[in-house]
Amino acid sequence: MKTTLLKSEDYTRSPWKNGGGIFTDIADAHRAGSPAKDWDSLLWRFASTPIVAPGPFSYMPGIDRLQMVVAGRGLVLKAPGQEFDEREPFTTVRFTGELEIVTELEAGPVEVVNLMARRGAAEIALLALREPGDRPLSAGTHLVYAVSGNCSIRLNSEEFVIPDGSTLKVELTEASQLALVSGLAVLGSIRLAG
Repeated sequence: MKTTLLKSEDYTRSPWKNGGGIFTDIADAHRAGSPAKDWDSLLWRFASTPIVAPGPFSYMPGIDRLQMVVAGRGLVLKAPGQEFDEREPFTTVRFTGELEIVTELEAGPVEVVNLMARRGAAEIALLALREPGDRPLSAGTHLVYAVSGNCSIRLNSEEFVIPDGSTLKVELTEASQLALVSGLAVLGSIRLAG
């Protein structure tokens, strides 16, 4: 098990693919040997972003996306013939980057967390940790993001305090146990294919 604390002051900021806003890049991975770390070489990305006005989502062919509102409420994603309801915070929705999505804000701006991965390159999961308790973690990369105040977790028998806004990156070669001790966190999990 390898753990790395990613501090909020070290996160990078980048424009959305369509230029409509700015996201905070918490952690990502790109294909080895790629000349540039860009959308074409992306394997996965965990990021947060404010959505302050209704508008279109970026077109991201070949990318699977998970999203969750972590501040504010009332977000609805509208696509042709379907709707993704994120009105309640900490609800995870899954959609593909090819969908033509337009946001609707029913109660003002929101902050969301996104976990995206190149289709076929990784399996991803995104969930809120709100209640103390144990949960199994499979081998892979896991990101525990302290979304509102400090949070405490236990990995196997080791305790960690994650400062507000920071993220604990956990790289596992075998299954482990994660317990939320206190606070509120979002857990992003990535398992690379092969």
